Amino acid sequence: MGDFDDSLLAQLNESQREAVVYCDGPQLVIAGAGSGKTRVLTYKIAYLLAQYNMAPWNILALTFTNKAAREMKERIGRLVGQERAMRLQMGTFHSVFARILRAEAEQIGFGSNFTIYDQSDSRSLVKSIIKEMQLDDKVYKAASVADRISMAKNHLLLPQQYAVSSWSKDDIQHKRPMVTNIYNRYAERCRQANAMDFDDLLVYTFVLLRDHEDIRQKYVERFQYVLVDEYQDTNFAQQAIVLQLTKEHGRVCVVGDDAQSIYSFRGANIDNILDFQKQYNGAKLYKLEQNYRSTQLIVQAANSLIRKNERQIHKDVFSENEQGERLTLKPAYSDKEEAIIVCNDIKRLRRQDRCEYSDFAILYRTNAQSRSFEEQMRKDGIPYRIYGGLSFYQRKEIKDVIAYFRVVANPNDEEALRRIINYPTRGIGDTTVGKIVETANANNVSLWQVISQPIVFDLKLAKGTLTKLEAFKQLIEGWRERIDKEDAYELGHSIIMESGISKDIYSSNNPEDLSRQENLEEFLGGMQDFVESRREEGREEELGLSDFLQEVALLTDLDSEGDEEQPKVTLMTIHSAKGLEFPTVFVVGLEENIFPSPMCVNSARELEEERRLLYVAITRAEKHCILTCAQNRFRYGKMEYDTPSRFIKDIDPSLLRVEGNSGLPGMSSRTTAPSFGSSASYRRPVQNPRPVATQFMAEPKPRLVPVRQEAPRAQSAIGNIGLQEGNVIEHQRFGIGRVIKIEGSGENTKATVEFKNAGTKQLLLKFAKYTIVG
Repeated sequence: MGDFDDSLLAQLNESQREAVVYCDGPQLVIAGAGSGKTRVLTYKIAYLLAQYNMAPWNILALTFTNKAAREMKERIGRLVGQERAMRLQMGTFHSVFARILRAEAEQIGFGSNFTIYDQSDSRSLVKSIIKEMQLDDKVYKAASVADRISMAKNHLLLPQQYAVSSWSKDDIQHKRPMVTNIYNRYAERCRQANAMDFDDLLVYTFVLLRDHEDIRQKYVERFQYVLVDEYQDTNFAQQAIVLQLTKEHGRVCVVGDDAQSIYSFRGANIDNILDFQKQYNGAKLYKLEQNYRSTQLIVQAANSLIRKNERQIHKDVFSENEQGERLTLKPAYSDKEEAIIVCNDIKRLRRQDRCEYSDFAILYRTNAQSRSFEEQMRKDGIPYRIYGGLSFYQRKEIKDVIAYFRVVANPNDEEALRRIINYPTRGIGDTTVGKIVETANANNVSLWQVISQPIVFDLKLAKGTLTKLEAFKQLIEGWRERIDKEDAYELGHSIIMESGISKDIYSSNNPEDLSRQENLEEFLGGMQDFVESRREEGREEELGLSDFLQEVALLTDLDSEGDEEQPKVTLMTIHSAKGLEFPTVFVVGLEENIFPSPMCVNSARELEEERRLLYVAITRAEKHCILTCAQNRFRYGKMEYDTPSRFIKDIDPSLLRVEGNSGLPGMSSRTTAPSFGSSASYRRPVQNPRPVATQFMAEPKPRLVPVRQEAPRAQSAIGNIGLQEGNVIEHQRFGIGRVIKIEGSGENTKATVEFKNAGTKQLLLKFAKYTIVG
């Protein structure tokens, strides 16, 4: 191909074209959401190949995912021919640097056939080292220590530097002084095994280029032009390597959007993109500001939000699509009503726009929030999928708890028993379980019968092991005695506390464990909701653990159903949604204590990242963007009351329509933004805001504590005091409803209520929590 075809350049807008044709020095391309970032990168590479006649192997393009690299290669192939595209040096940071290290391994003391450890290999090795050093694995949790080592490597802190850094002092302060030694031994063991972990692929590439000038020069000459995608997500090590390869010739083009930098918890450093022009003298800045994805009003609303951030590269993103509709805020009384509102909207918009279920996405701040939406969608027959994660009831910590419940309800349940017999660890290992299974099979009885009567069935185990089995049996039996006396929530809460699950999950504050904690708390909230709903509906005889298990079994059974090809609503965290787009997006749970995350509210830098996260969520929407918040939700086993997120008032009021529930605190049913100064008369204070987790390895927050707490009974105390047919009530979970019938008397008085969103419900007034509002 000769000159780059003018007709190809004509396919770009003016800003895109300028960014493509400038190739004379360092260049920062700030690409607003939906502005054609990938198109600029692919056309630029094609332009370099054609107009500058560069050899494909002299162009290095670094991406964050293999999928992005594949897509770009395919698109470049369509422009310049597949053969040339295939010879480009293009891939993820880790894959490109792994190739370099294989070629140069001997220079840094490795064999070229080195193994690459994945995360589970790394954690397993750290776990072995902790055991060998005879350290307390409750204090030195393998996952937390491995994450700490990973983050240190992302900052190019090798063991010797780590030992004298502030990181080491931080470890001592948090009573984990041996992390330095573990890191040192971990590095030695990797070297002995001729293995590198993912982070080493960056660290050793940096060390190779730093310590071997001849090798660095070789790669500087080979990579005559370097392009980096998603530059706002680069960490300290990645940025340092790019600088090593480009500081002389300056032929580097980085593309990204500082307004979408949301991965600091993985080590991403927004300063890399904000300070690019300081790093490279004479760097040119190009801005892609036309959004091709969203309607004008969605783009304007997102702009008005992100303007509140101080640290950013200013840009005016605009859209020439149709004007569209304003963002809509739909306040709900509870997480239950929130899920009903969203499902009703999905059904309404599907009819109205004649679209598929796959045109909808529900985005939330934490994985735990999926539960209420999953349950409502199953009730409504709406097909869905959890993107990049597991359905709520398939998550390990939830399956572990349910396995305990199953054994308490039915000790002969072999699968559940095997799952929990040594979790949390109690010294009943695989060998012991194997002998129990053998004995059970030989005698044609269940495992539980053998555990209950080891002498009768001649179970051949050491005395110490038999003592541990007896303790396990007593634990289960103790709960079984309470099964008919306590409701599912009370007994379930005790099992979580007394089994050691709570202690295990709350023993660390790394992101993975925080997510498990949120899931466990959400699960408890769901159990309490199950009990209280049935009590209100007059189903007192259906509150037990077995009743709850039956409900969960029906839910989990649906996980395996459904045609993979069938269009489905997508549920995911906002972090998972980056780079995706949907005609309709629901951003749910916009409350203080959820979004922004309570862990971020004490740091201006982290709060700005939370605001960028909401910006990312809003800019996923093409046509409809609906925000929701709930006034109360079950958390930590009780009803919590939250105020709407501070970010809602960051959105220009003229671009936000507030719908319904004018009684909610600070909410107005007018078509303007909520007024956050006032509170409705019935407003309760926020109770026990979520504890703020500190940085890595902070003292773990307290375990779940027994928190059984009856909420105030409002006006409903006993019977139908003051309640008449035609009254409008505000119910704690179902929201606003009209009483259409009252029947029975005294403790058996029931009201049939038609709720605005939740449909018709029959409530036993003795237990119903409501206030008469009209």
